[in-house]
Amino acid sequence: MPHPINTTGAEDSGFIMPDGDTFYVWFTPDPNAPLSEQLDDGVTGIYEYILVDGEWQSPERVWLQNPDKQALDGCEFVHDCIMWFCTARTGYTGLHWFTAECTDEGKWGNWQIADFPPEYEVGELHITADGQELYFHSSRAGGKGQYDIWVSKNGNGQWLPPENVEIVNSPEIDGWPSLTQDGNELWFTRFYQGSPAIFRSQRIDGEWQEPELIVSQFAGESSVDNEGNIYFTHHFYKDGMMLEADIYVIYKK
Repeated sequence: MPHPINTTGAEDSGFIMPDGDTFYVWFTPDPNAPLSEQLDDGVTGIYEYILVDGEWQSPERVWLQNPDKQALDGCEFVHDCIMWFCTARTGYTGLHWFTAECTDEGKWGNWQIADFPPEYEVGELHITADGQELYFHSSRAGGKGQYDIWVSKNGNGQWLPPENVEIVNSPEIDGWPSLTQDGNELWFTRFYQGSPAIFRSQRIDGEWQEPELIVSQFAGESSVDNEGNIYFTHHFYKDGMMLEADIYVIYKK
């Protein structure tokens, strides 16, 4: 994708809104910097891009913490007027899921810890448009491999115990799920032949089908808009070290 979305730094974890006009990206100037440096560099975090007359505008930082406190936020997902994000922040040990609400001023506020039971071990996630299914990856017990994709269904406002989406999982790493608005396509990343690749499973008559390879290699963390365009991260490696990450898009014909 063009500047200003891609820069000489690392752009990752892109999330496109269904209408294709708002794009959220996690950015850091140096992907190999220690987390402590990213926390203090003043720029690492989530950014919002708006498409106007076919051109992406300059990004605005998404602030999800009070100015006098530290936070390192990422893995963003937006559903209705709620942003879900993972964060390491002042007052908490380790990484946690939080939510934030959009405000009338176009900002995000009222951030608070998400109510996932700790034993679910929720990794990067996607919630279906009807709010009834939560898909996430996890290394929790009972899976097929290092990471598996799980689904938790909503029962009376509570997320029920997760179920393994067995048909899409393999002995390899399977994760970073993303669904289309109709809930009938599940896109995810699988480590395939030594590097990340993008797979898709289709739901037919309520059942997920055997996934198919769509984009290979070094492609991951896909996000799909209502037109079927696929946005994903392409990682650049040399001698086992990641040099950069950029956002790519494949337009559906």
